[in-house]
Amino acid sequence: MEQNQEIKSTEEYPIDRASLERDCTVEFFIASGPGGQHRNKVETGVRLVHRPSGIMVTATERRSQYANREMAFERMAERLQILQRPQTPRVPTRPSRASRERRLQAKRRTALNKQRRMTHVHDHE
Repeated sequence: MEQNQEIKSTEEYPIDRASLERDCTVEFFIASGPGGQHRNKVETGVRLVHRPSGIMVTATERRSQYANREMAFERMAERLQILQRPQTPRVPTRPSRASRERRLQAKRRTALNKQRRMTHVHDHE
C-alpha cells in the first residue's frame, strides 16, 4: 500500500538580527506586575510582530526596555527556527496481533467482573 504524502514546504525566514529588525514591527507597552513605579509608569514591555509569518512574541520580564527588546528578538528567532523545522510525516502503524489479543483479554476480564457484580446485586433482591 503506497501513500503519497506531501510534506508542506514552509517558507524560509531569515533569523539573523538585521533581518528580524527589518521584518518585525516593534511595539512598546506598559507592562503589568511587580516592579514598582518604574515598571508601572514606563513602557518597558516589548511586543514583536513578524510581518511575513504573523508570529507575535512579547517580553515583560525585565524592568528595562532594552533588556526586554533583546529577549523578544531572541524569542522570535527561536519561534521562527521551530516553525521552519521540517515536519517528518507520520507513518501509520497497526497494532500487532498479540497486543490486540491482550486488549481483548483485558476487556473480557473487566466484562466478567462487571457481570459477577451484577449477578450478586440481583441475587440479594
